[in-house]
Amino acid sequence: MRKLGIWMGTIAVVLQAGAASLSGSRPNLILVMTDDQGMGDLSCMGSDLVKTPNLDRFHGLSTRFTEFHVSPSCSPTRAALMSGCYPFNVGVTHTILQRERMKLGIFTLPQALKSAGYATGIFGKWHLGDEEPYLPGNRGFDEALIHGCGGIGQGGDFPANKEQRYFDNVLLHNETVVKTPGFCTDLFFKAALGWIQKQEQSGQPYFAYVAPNAPHAPLIAPEKYKRRFLELGFDAATAARFGMIENIDDNFGVLMRKLDEWDAWENTVVIFTTDNGANYLTGKRNGERFSYFNAGLRSGKGSPYEGGNHVPMIMRWDGVLGAGVDINGLVAHVDLYQTFCDLAGVKLPQTMQALDGRSFLPLLENPAAPWPDRMLFTHCGRWPTGERDAYAFNKCAVRTQRWRLVNGAQLFDIENDPGERNDVASSFPEVVERLRAAYGEWWNSTLPKMVNEGLSATPPEKQPYKLRYESQQKEQGVPEWSP
Repeated sequence: MRKLGIWMGTIAVVLQAGAASLSGSRPNLILVMTDDQGMGDLSCMGSDLVKTPNLDRFHGLSTRFTEFHVSPSCSPTRAALMSGCYPFNVGVTHTILQRERMKLGIFTLPQALKSAGYATGIFGKWHLGDEEPYLPGNRGFDEALIHGCGGIGQGGDFPANKEQRYFDNVLLHNETVVKTPGFCTDLFFKAALGWIQKQEQSGQPYFAYVAPNAPHAPLIAPEKYKRRFLELGFDAATAARFGMIENIDDNFGVLMRKLDEWDAWENTVVIFTTDNGANYLTGKRNGERFSYFNAGLRSGKGSPYEGGNHVPMIMRWDGVLGAGVDINGLVAHVDLYQTFCDLAGVKLPQTMQALDGRSFLPLLENPAAPWPDRMLFTHCGRWPTGERDAYAFNKCAVRTQRWRLVNGAQLFDIENDPGERNDVASSFPEVVERLRAAYGEWWNSTLPKMVNEGLSATPPEKQPYKLRYESQQKEQGVPEWSP
């Protein structure tokens, strides 16, 4: 196990003096990205309904990006992370209908990190294509434990998971279909920790992508996590969702304690974020409908408003990044690719895809560093097959540090109105015109890159995970597997 405290301490001291760069420092990289967990689903963000003491502690020890943006739904965010590109530019415009498949030929983030000597592992949700060429083992991951399609038991996943949602699931471990024990979130974290421990012992730098499918629907949690909420009068669905979130927090606490035990924090960057805004915004308590806490944001998953894609991004690198530091610069999922590559010292090939993001290494080195304003483009996708062109200005947004233009018409002054309560388009027509024109150019540039448009849904009898499961069951059976 590496003992780099003196070296990293030197980096921290030099950085404080403003004389060094983190470029090529080669830390381990752990990215935890949950599914459908919104900005309001953490007690450190203000929720008084869920208790997340471990993530609260992590939040206090970390640097926080207060203006971090992803896509409004699952596959697009994951495509941006893996490619460094807007998802439409790599063919991903939906979560189903084969429009979730990330274009082949992309030089992925794990491939880039592997080229710099990193081990790479994914644990949980992939959702960028289920056919063999699209799977993580063919996109740069050395180790993969994943479920199929967008969620455990959903159409396209292993058929056995429809009967046993979220417990004792059939998963794909590298090339082998396996039967696993226990609750899915517990399993994904345990598998990740077992793999991380091996990398710590070997001394090889690593990238661990921990992507539980919780708290994505269906809303299912272990009984002990639901009990408190049921006793407080919450409906079953709300109790399960909040229980899923508290279970995530417990597992994140185990991750933190193991990194303590392994003396790994000084050379490890740990990030917690989510893939889009909350999918559920209301529930019932004692029979009465109520709204979940949403951190003051408007709307949630699948929305062009802030609640659709403004999510937490909490980043800790002990002794290097500041504790309790907030960075307000506008950053996004497309930026993680270049940032991770800069940290790892990756030399990117000249023939790869053009990146849409930028490295936020300057903000890590100095949170007060200049950060030029920019435009981030968002479209919720999911248009009916064959109707893409009619949806150009439907459920879309342009975001700058100050402004958010929604559907090419509504304008919100986010710096003064983060909840998007007041449409100020009539007061700033020149801003509307400028942002709308930029969006139109961006939209037109993406059209030829949407390579999965017009494909039909894969019929149930030809779904890749079903065929893989049936073939392996016939030839060798499905073995039991545990972390």
